[in-house]
Amino acid sequence: MSVNESPAGRQPTATYDSPFMKACRREPVPHTPVWFMRQAGRSLPEYRKVREGIPMLESCMRPELVTEITLQPVRRHGVDAAIYFSDIVVPLKAIGLDLDIKPGVGPVVEEPIRTRADLARLRDLTPEDVSYVTEAIGLLTRELGPTPLIGFAGAPFTLASYLVEGGPSRTYENAKAMMYGDPELWADLLDRLADITAAFLKVQIEAGASAVQLFDSWVGALAPADYRRSVMPASVKVFEAVAGYGVPRIHFGVGTGELLGLMGEAGADVVGVDWRVPLDEAARRVGPGKALQGNLDPTVLFASTEAVETKTREVLDAAEGLEGHIFNLGHGVMPSTDPDALTRLVDHVHARTAH
Repeated sequence: MSVNESPAGRQPTATYDSPFMKACRREPVPHTPVWFMRQAGRSLPEYRKVREGIPMLESCMRPELVTEITLQPVRRHGVDAAIYFSDIVVPLKAIGLDLDIKPGVGPVVEEPIRTRADLARLRDLTPEDVSYVTEAIGLLTRELGPTPLIGFAGAPFTLASYLVEGGPSRTYENAKAMMYGDPELWADLLDRLADITAAFLKVQIEAGASAVQLFDSWVGALAPADYRRSVMPASVKVFEAVAGYGVPRIHFGVGTGELLGLMGEAGADVVGVDWRVPLDEAARRVGPGKALQGNLDPTVLFASTEAVETKTREVLDAAEGLEGHIFNLGHGVMPSTDPDALTRLVDHVHARTAH
């Protein structure tokens, strides 16, 4: 089903004609919509206050807390979409894997997946495993009204890299060793993760998410030929699994300039672009028929307001003439970013692009 159609069997939702949804569908917009990756989180003092003393994974499982955190940047910054507050390892925790998010480190897996026997630990995800997600999205959509909620999940490659390495990695030597040395086991691992990811996205869409974003955070570590052969089939499977819902599907990774065309080919309606490739060049690499999202360097926000506006104009000028553009950073909001700089940035983009 095309994102240009309203969802099958039901009237267009309150969010259908929002600037964000229109941009995803490559339709004319009243202004360029803005949201920020990691907007629900660490840069906001109100976030730090409500999270105090609550471990990350536990906070993702409390519907009222998830609702409050997801709404905070919408209230403060006036962004055009909310992003569901969660973590990419939540579905893995939900199916019983022994993992935790260690402050200052990231996800750590007690027993990494290294053998075919280990695959048995990756059982199917059911809606009951993540009933707190359904509850939180129900609360959120009532509060958000016409503001779209973006659901999200980690892509199979990025999840696999954590599972095989046992935690964050700069080199991915264990994951790549499996990919090159045991391609059948690797393909089966990614296929299993594609099913889990698709199930997690379906829960979010059925609960009321207006769009979904697949984060392949670490896939920029791969060469295009390896991506096409060893990763793309699993990403395609995820996007195809949710295609029938008619909600926009966004695909984003870091350091993926060489992969942009393939990431679009994998089935996204919107391709997220980090700050390394200008949007006009990104459009050339992705090809027609896709909206683009991005791509201000997150560190620009530490500069003066004048410098932020100059760099923002560069992004908007590069986006001139795109079929659809959603303004975002080229990666997540950094924890020490001044929240007021984000609010000013939203106002600046809205004012500069208003028709």
